[in-house]
Amino acid sequence: MSDEIETHEGGCTCGHVRYGVRARPLIVHACHCTWCQRQTGGPHVINALYETELVELTRGEVENVTVPSPSGEGQTIARCPKCRVAVWSHYHIGGLRESVKFLRVGTLDNPGLMPPDVHIFTSTKLPWYVIPEDHDAVEEFYDYDTTWSSDSKARFQTWRGAAD
Repeated sequence: MSDEIETHEGGCTCGHVRYGVRARPLIVHACHCTWCQRQTGGPHVINALYETELVELTRGEVENVTVPSPSGEGQTIARCPKCRVAVWSHYHIGGLRESVKFLRVGTLDNPGLMPPDVHIFTSTKLPWYVIPEDHDAVEEFYDYDTTWSSDSKARFQTWRGAAD
């Protein structure tokens, strides 16, 4: 892995909201749960997880909408107030709240640069969606210790220690 800092930009459909991020994601999930299917209108959502402070809003503003979630703690989805596209969300689980952004990979200018590291909640995946054989996939949620890269775990632990 190189020491070069990755730079990614993205935004909503109408261009009102633009953001930038200068880092690799901690991990990229393709979530196949029925909640994500319903909220996106697709077979899954692909989220790149980033420490919130690494994602910079460079134009516009977002409207935060809190919706229910399977955990019962809810999630806050940041949407463009004009075209209503979801650009990221914050899940209110495990003390994360506003600390980690789940960036919607499809809003990146180059979403093909962030394929999923793991497919989660495949027990409720749509039967016609085929996960490539060389992709990691789990029926529910993955084991953090065995799925995250050592670099991402170190980054997350450093950040969590600073946040406490």
